[in-house]
Amino acid sequence: MKIHDLTPPPGSRKRGKRVARGIGGRGGKTAGRGMKGQKARSKIRVGFEGGQMPYHQRIPKLKGFKNPFRVEYQAVNLDTIEESGLDEVTPESLYALGLVGKKSLIKVLARGSIKRAIAVRVHALSAAAETAITSAGGTVERLPLPFAVRPPASGNALTNR
Repeated sequence: MKIHDLTPPPGSRKRGKRVARGIGGRGGKTAGRGMKGQKARSKIRVGFEGGQMPYHQRIPKLKGFKNPFRVEYQAVNLDTIEESGLDEVTPESLYALGLVGKKSLIKVLARGSIKRAIAVRVHALSAAAETAITSAGGTVERLPLPFAVRPPASGNALTNR
């Protein structure tokens, strides 16, 4: 057997319907398009809805869910605190050095190590960072969050209600 001898099995390939080949053949004259009208003529874009805003443009562009009550922390690592030379780490002292934003909530993470006793007063700490600071002889204090239960909702879907 050679490559030119290969053929599909009989009955597996069916000829396409030949439309618009005259009145004698099936599917002549209007070729299955009915009488007059826009769809009887050529070229209508797929998804065209007669000038109405198409479905793919009506639906929202961004998929998924954005939690309006998410609490965002700005991370500061132990190696950054060690390099800064601060003895008392607070949001104000970190902002003064330009390490964090003005009203950001601070979370200390455990990348790097700390070799001296420091006093840390921040909104959140990782467990590894807390043990590293206390084992170096430092103290840890958690600041209260600026909201009671959860942050106020923000975003277009939640404003002007």
